[in-house]
Amino acid sequence: MIVVAKREIATVSSNWKKLQAQLKTEKGPEAQSNGVKRKRDEQKQKSVDAAGKTKIGHSRSAKPFKKRKMGASDSKSEVNSLPLHNRSALVREHGIAPEDVSAAYGSISGTVKRHDDEINGGLHPTHKAGKYVALDCEMVGTGPPPHTDNVLARASLVNFHGEQIYDSYVLPPSREVKVEDYRTHVSGIRQNHMKPGFARPFAEVQADVAKLLDGRILVGHALKNDLQVLLLNHPKRDLRDTSRHPKFRVESMGKPPALRNLAKSELGMSIQTGEHSSIEDARAAVLLYKKEKTGFEEENRRQFGLSHRRNEKKAVKQQVTNDAADEGEGVAEEDDEDEDADLALLAEEEDDGAEGLGGAQAAGQPGGKKKKKKKKRTKRK
Repeated sequence: MIVVAKREIATVSSNWKKLQAQLKTEKGPEAQSNGVKRKRDEQKQKSVDAAGKTKIGHSRSAKPFKKRKMGASDSKSEVNSLPLHNRSALVREHGIAPEDVSAAYGSISGTVKRHDDEINGGLHPTHKAGKYVALDCEMVGTGPPPHTDNVLARASLVNFHGEQIYDSYVLPPSREVKVEDYRTHVSGIRQNHMKPGFARPFAEVQADVAKLLDGRILVGHALKNDLQVLLLNHPKRDLRDTSRHPKFRVESMGKPPALRNLAKSELGMSIQTGEHSSIEDARAAVLLYKKEKTGFEEENRRQFGLSHRRNEKKAVKQQVTNDAADEGEGVAEEDDEDEDADLALLAEEEDDGAEGLGGAQAAGQPGGKKKKKKKKRTKRK
């Protein structure tokens, strides 16, 4: 046990009291001022933290982001945040496929104009037709006033993705046909468009279009008129006409709607505001079909059933079999004669064997009848 003198304890306690009093007098005012400063610093720090957490593209006064559940996404806001011209720039400047841009940001069909359209380019060197093609034609007037008879002036086709696969101005089908009304304000056709050396002959365009339509599903608007001026037919089960689709006729009260009205109401697009373009109209038709593809195909199945293509394949296969049989007809006849002779010979052998076997069985049976031996008769003397 350590014993401390009372004098030392008193000295220490008095010095400690003096030190505490001195510290209190020195820190009193500072403590009060520090309390005010600390409050201002806390407010400043909060504002800095809030500014530091603000994300790029939003003002500091914007409301904080709401928390969302795991797995939720703001895809709708992201789609709407990218303007249509920016989506088109992704295709034009960066070479991204249009269908990929549509999958990421929605449809880029705010306009049907494309930078890569080749007017009067004929058959496109790289774009492929595929299973679906969309057709649209521009026509001019002929015949007596008011020149209501239609003559083909331009034919255009695009594929399922809206890529141009064919476009050509067309000469009149014969020299006797004289164009009386070019209908430029609607058709966009001018006299120089239908001059030899620039427009292609009608027979050439007709053959090109027929080849592109062969075996494919044809999409368009009022296709009856287009096929009529081309002097072509196409199977009805392979037509997808946007003017005849029941859902598209609701707003027009059952009547065939105008293509520009459908494009406006269904796609939010403005077309045919001035001179028409057959490429743009064909592209609008294929966009309408893509939007209601399921409905189109269900309607087609109700009308034509499911097995028409299967029956066609069977018919082709049967025709091939028949052709092969016709080619080998002479050889088959010779083979048939030899086969008949062999069968006749085998039949004779089987009959002989059967008779021998039948006699042996009859003789061996216990209940079988035995032949009686004839007794020799002797003459009486």
